[in-house]
Amino acid sequence: MRPCSTVMHLLLRCMRRCCRHRHSRSRMARRLRQPVNYIRLIFKSLYFNSLTNSEVLLDCILEPVFWMVEVVTRWFGMVFVFLVVALTSSVVFIGYFCLLPLVLQTYSPGWMVWHICYGHWNLIMIVFHYYKATKTPPGYPPKTKNDVPFVSFCKKCVIPKPARSHHCGICKTCILKMDHHCPWLNNCVGHYNHRYFFSFCLCLTLGCMYCSISGHRLFIDAYNAIDQFRHLEAEKQGVPVTGIGLLIGIVPSEGIAGKVVQVSQPPYTYKDRMFHKSVMYMWVLTSTVAVTLGALTLWHAVLITCGETSIERHINNKEAKRLAKRGKVYRNPFSYGKLNNWKVFFGVEKRSHWLTRVLLPSGHSPYGDGLTWDIYPLKKDMMQV
Repeated sequence: MRPCSTVMHLLLRCMRRCCRHRHSRSRMARRLRQPVNYIRLIFKSLYFNSLTNSEVLLDCILEPVFWMVEVVTRWFGMVFVFLVVALTSSVVFIGYFCLLPLVLQTYSPGWMVWHICYGHWNLIMIVFHYYKATKTPPGYPPKTKNDVPFVSFCKKCVIPKPARSHHCGICKTCILKMDHHCPWLNNCVGHYNHRYFFSFCLCLTLGCMYCSISGHRLFIDAYNAIDQFRHLEAEKQGVPVTGIGLLIGIVPSEGIAGKVVQVSQPPYTYKDRMFHKSVMYMWVLTSTVAVTLGALTLWHAVLITCGETSIERHINNKEAKRLAKRGKVYRNPFSYGKLNNWKVFFGVEKRSHWLTRVLLPSGHSPYGDGLTWDIYPLKKDMMQV
């Protein structure tokens, strides 16, 4: 019986030790669980309440990045404007001193008139709308007491914000019908200069497409010429011909096989080299701008068709998702129909305005004052144009 009792005693001791280990582990887990839950509660308290959410927390984390972007954009605004003026002027210079003489020498009178008229119209539209977009204030809410209805309150400006107004961190003020802050204008795009901004983008895109398409053949010829003379410069002035026949296009037909014929390179002057490089520079620059700026212009055209700004598109999408969960459909209160949105945007009141206010430079003011948006009672067809 003693061996049996000894075995049972050992088993009991092992079981007690296992239980003690389990209890100690559970105690350690409980001790660790409490601070972990406390840290998790503190983290959730940063955004999990009725006033803020996870997006606000993300904005707080990215606040240093936003601040750096605002500082760089504010201080380098004039640099961006200088780049726009310099690059556009370089293309105009090439067009006048390199391409225009070629057009006058080679094109028929009809094509000559077309290129001169369209090129100068496009240039005038670009210069006019860019100047107006940079110099026209976008519009600011009144900072004194007034009876204008407002939808929110700006905590940074400490003033009421009318509908469609937003605060610009770069300009340090609220903007009426703010679309975005454009560094290439060194100005905000708002109620009073939105049309100038879009017209500038559209005309510059058309101008770049015009230069890219009409200069495509010249670009290929210039590239081939530079490549050909680069290879010729790497070789010697003379080419020995030893019984292999005539070099077509290099050696004259009266050259005799077996003799060394000295062939001189055709003259390739510094003026020719600069002409070809200028054509290549113009084509690459205008093609790149046509693609990138064309995409931006198309995006803004979609927004104008919907009666929205860039900021409102983001807000309206969130509101549409929120209402969709409730089985409702969100409708933009500032949209008057696709065609009417364009009429309101360009200020078209009669048919002649499509020419005088859209196709020609015009400094007319937009509809309304940017403070209230109930000035169009009829949404079906406000203007019979």
